[in-house]
Amino acid sequence: MTNYHGAIFDLDGVLVDTARYHYLAWKQLAEQLTIPFSAEDNERLKGVSRVKSLDILLSLGNKHYTEKEREHFMEQKNKVYVHYIEQMDETEILPGVVELLKQLKHKNIKIALGSASKNSGIILKKTGLRHYFDAIVDGNDVSRAKPDPEVFLLGAKKLGIPAGQCMVFEDAKAGIAAAKHAGMLAIGVGTKSNLPNADRLVESLEEIELSEL
Repeated sequence: MTNYHGAIFDLDGVLVDTARYHYLAWKQLAEQLTIPFSAEDNERLKGVSRVKSLDILLSLGNKHYTEKEREHFMEQKNKVYVHYIEQMDETEILPGVVELLKQLKHKNIKIALGSASKNSGIILKKTGLRHYFDAIVDGNDVSRAKPDPEVFLLGAKKLGIPAGQCMVFEDAKAGIAAAKHAGMLAIGVGTKSNLPNADRLVESLEEIELSEL
């Protein structure tokens, strides 16, 4: 652990399971626009921005809309999503998360959030996780979506730690790519088939042994 002084976490699918809420919100929009949209299609939306997610959704139905209509669709999707996450509580925290955050604190490793979500504040507050984080970087702070490393580089900067001394916990291909572009240790939370390029791989944060990193 001597080389790593910062830990940066993605939010959706790593700390909390909000992926299903994104799916339900996008699916509702897809049905409105008569676009077929499956859970498998939703995998392509993980870790990417709202704008890019809409692009992917519309491409599935070969649909084209004006910028004003697109803005309306994104606002509509977000309202549905926010409705879901406002009902969240600490029971939605994924296994192993709190224990790992406590271990990192104990070892004086600084912790940042690096997420594409523009609703991270609501989620961290509702789940009681906010006090673990020394810095928050989310969709309100960055202009370039993963796999661009902007979100992680800004996280390291806010922590005051060089990028090469940070490890990233991610569940999406785009996030793993962003972490590697940033020169950080990319720890994948998922499976080898989903995250083939991760430096380390665990199915759950329960499996993390800090002494082995």
